[in-house]
Amino acid sequence: QVQFVESGGGLVQPGGSLRLSCAASGSLFRFWAMGWYRQAPGKQRELVASITSGLRTNYTDSVKGRCTISRDNAKNTVYLQMNSLKPEDTAVYYCNLHPPYRPGPDDFWGQGTQVTVSS
Repeated sequence: QVQFVESGGGLVQPGGSLRLSCAASGSLFRFWAMGWYRQAPGKQRELVASITSGLRTNYTDSVKGRCTISRDNAKNTVYLQMNSLKPEDTAVYYCNLHPPYRPGPDDFWGQGTQVTVSS
């Protein structure tokens, strides 16, 4: 069973920075493409950034130039460095495989970490 434990969220002022971390279980982590997703109130969950096993990265347009995804396979951990944060970045952030892990009829998600950007 794959598990994801996200951390690093919090309340930050516009223009501030946060570094999110996600510890994933599973001995095959280094082979997985991973993603950071977010869900704002009243909106659908969206993919923010992804990173392949070969370290190829991709970002949604709204965070390009402001966010960096990275991974440490020795720690089974994926990171999202977020800079120049905006109020519209406020959401619950989740990590998952890319595409998301689906052990049954639905995608599996961890508890996420709340990011709130507000003055």
